Amino acid sequence: MTSARTPTWVHNAWYVACTPDEITDRPLGRTICGQPMVIFSVPDDGVAALEDFCPHRGAPLSLGFQQGQNLVCGYHGLAVDCRGRVAEMPGQRVEKFPSVRSFPVIKRHGFGWVWPGDPEAADLDLIPALHWAQSDQWTYGGGLYHVAADYRLMVDNLMDLSHETYLHASSIGQPEINECEVTTRTTDLEVVTSRFIDGILAPPFHAMALRAAGLPDDGPVDRWQICRFTLPSHVMIEVGVALAGHGGYKPPRRSRPTWWWSISSPRKRKHRIGTFGAWRGGSRSTISN
Repeated sequence: MTSARTPTWVHNAWYVACTPDEITDRPLGRTICGQPMVIFSVPDDGVAALEDFCPHRGAPLSLGFQQGQNLVCGYHGLAVDCRGRVAEMPGQRVEKFPSVRSFPVIKRHGFGWVWPGDPEAADLDLIPALHWAQSDQWTYGGGLYHVAADYRLMVDNLMDLSHETYLHASSIGQPEINECEVTTRTTDLEVVTSRFIDGILAPPFHAMALRAAGLPDDGPVDRWQICRFTLPSHVMIEVGVALAGHGGYKPPRRSRPTWWWSISSPRKRKHRIGTFGAWRGGSRSTISN
């Protein structure tokens, strides 16, 4: 007989739970680090997050509806406010009902962030600084993907790009990725791995980007891959190519790079996760010349 494994979740951290367009006047149910939550809008473009549990009979509050600033349970009509306090219930005295647990939550950088741990430890400065998310010079594409896997495997996949040679051979993979030396740098808050590959032919995806920028695709290029991991499960990848001999990653005239951003938010004990895969490209070509 084997014992159940304890989930390896960091609770005192900010996790992406949704995008702002998902926060409406209808309750949104999400599970983060094994904790069912209900997320809903409050006046003045605010947002609230509560435990997805009605203190009357345990029904999920996310199956109810919003009435003003309150959430109303769809089972017997118990209403809680945005702080989790029971406001009213038809035919019942509610003074002795326990409050529903609330979670720190905020909209920032194009996402809704929640803190499932100790509310007193919630520090807004620990949310990754995504400067490009605030700028109209960048474009965005991405969404929510459900992946039935341990979230740490997603981090491993994105921090070790050696798999590109084999898994993405027809698009961004090439043998030189595995032949190149990898540099790793660590700080208290971040792990960064880097590859700089000079004087190679561009793989198909980057060759297509070169042609789109009006540049030759049959000559040597300098290529870079920079992967940044921050706790608990955020990975940002900066990638690009430049025509060889034109400065590589640091050209005299800096072009806008492309960022691939993945945020893995662990959901349940079986490690089924949700991840927001996002890319952001500059207003000019990703390709330096």
